[in-house]
Amino acid sequence: MSDLNFAASPINQSLTIERKIELYTQMVRIRRFEQVALANYQKPGRMGGFLHLYIGQESVAVGTLSLAGEHDHNITAYRCHAHALASGMSMNECMAEMFGKQTGCSKGKGGSMHFFAPDKNFWGGHGIVAGQTPLGLGLAYGLKYLGREGCCLTYLGDGAVNQGSFHESLNLAALFEIPVVYIIENNGYSMGTSQKRSSSYTGCLAQRAEGYAIEWDVVDGSDIYEVRAKTHIAMERARKEHKPTILEIDTYRYYGHSVADANFKKYRTPEEIENYKKNHDPIHVFRSRLVAEGVLNDELIESINKSAKEEADASVVFAEESPAPTIADISTDVYWETDNQTEASKIGHHFFA
Repeated sequence: MSDLNFAASPINQSLTIERKIELYTQMVRIRRFEQVALANYQKPGRMGGFLHLYIGQESVAVGTLSLAGEHDHNITAYRCHAHALASGMSMNECMAEMFGKQTGCSKGKGGSMHFFAPDKNFWGGHGIVAGQTPLGLGLAYGLKYLGREGCCLTYLGDGAVNQGSFHESLNLAALFEIPVVYIIENNGYSMGTSQKRSSSYTGCLAQRAEGYAIEWDVVDGSDIYEVRAKTHIAMERARKEHKPTILEIDTYRYYGHSVADANFKKYRTPEEIENYKKNHDPIHVFRSRLVAEGVLNDELIESINKSAKEEADASVVFAEESPAPTIADISTDVYWETDNQTEASKIGHHFFA
């Protein structure tokens, strides 16, 4: 945790006791959701596809998205459950999606990597590495074009910084002065290769922003106060000045790149994992701060944990009892025009083979 007192920053000073409890609760809810999802993923025949867990990174999604307003949007990669929940999506629709059910947020067609809630300004959940980075740029461009004071928080992992589409996006963001905030969630290992072996850099990954005349900063992801303080500066720069920023938030994942990553304990030492859990776990760090501030006590902590676990367990029951998609559903949600019978749908041919 940083030595600087980011709790004293204006954006954190404005937090009420109730809001602090809410932020802590969101982090606990995300962890309980992920733990229950993992338990069910490991049971045969429950979930298909991959499962990328966010355990250990909770303060990043919660801290950044706690600053989002009416005209702020966000988009992320395949480790998207936390962003979905922090954007206001329900556990039920998220768990049902992983179970491939009609009641899922993507009607059972997207799975773990493709959560969406356009009504909440959350645009996914994308499985192609860095594929979301030009899309986030486009969302931010739309805000500027429409004259709305907002920005797009565009998340990517440390493994995505070497993709060409990301660098092309940075070039346009700087040239056109687009209100986008790129957030590198740096958990250190890409898919399973350490940052030092996968990326060429001097001080940090965010420093590459200098090549595009873009502002940048590095953030301690274990401290939600620091996450909020530095992200707020970047978001205000985007909203008020239409200037992009790259934030590199140092964080850590307890499990592998996905649950299919069976070697996650081999390319990291047990001591490294244990050190993070003991000294840098974002939930533990924030809980200690709130106890010291007199915001949390043992009874409230236990109540929050219990409620989050019950909510996550109930979402599994909801998913199990929900209907599966039908054969007819395979040809819907492919083209918006055909689903809504627009004029464009009458032009040309649409194939669903």
